Amino acid sequence: MKRHIFFTLILSLIMLCACTSTSQPATQDNASGAAASLVISGGEIRKSYTRADLEALPVSQAVFKDVTYKGITVSALLQDAGFDLSKVKAIKAVAQDGFTVNYDPSQVLVDEVIVAYARVDGDLTKEDGSFRMVLPGAEGKLNLRMLVELQIIQ
Repeated sequence: MKRHIFFTLILSLIMLCACTSTSQPATQDNASGAAASLVISGGEIRKSYTRADLEALPVSQAVFKDVTYKGITVSALLQDAGFDLSKVKAIKAVAQDGFTVNYDPSQVLVDEVIVAYARVDGDLTKEDGSFRMVLPGAEGKLNLRMLVELQIIQ
């Protein structure tokens, strides 16, 4: 009987350990201590931006769910990276966990849509990650958090 109880206890402990999350919360810096970066890629172009790089570009603001975010418009970011906006056919946003959202250029190449790196009252939350998409008035899943890359299809 004692052996059965001991076995059940050990099995329960193993199952409990397997159910706990091992993922690390998003931070402004990656594990190597380097500043987090956002990659803009497509065709021959591949450019990486840190928060400091984005802060040096023209600042815009956008509101989503009563929170005001600071960042750069997607169109200004793509132009800075070297893309001709008239040739953009689609944009794929990639999150740190692999989640992706595909956008039509008409959705995001407007002045209201930004890649945010901060809130007006401080840094982004851990759930937001280092960068996030902000599409005012759009449904939540289009406002991708933990943004790590924008893939441009021309």
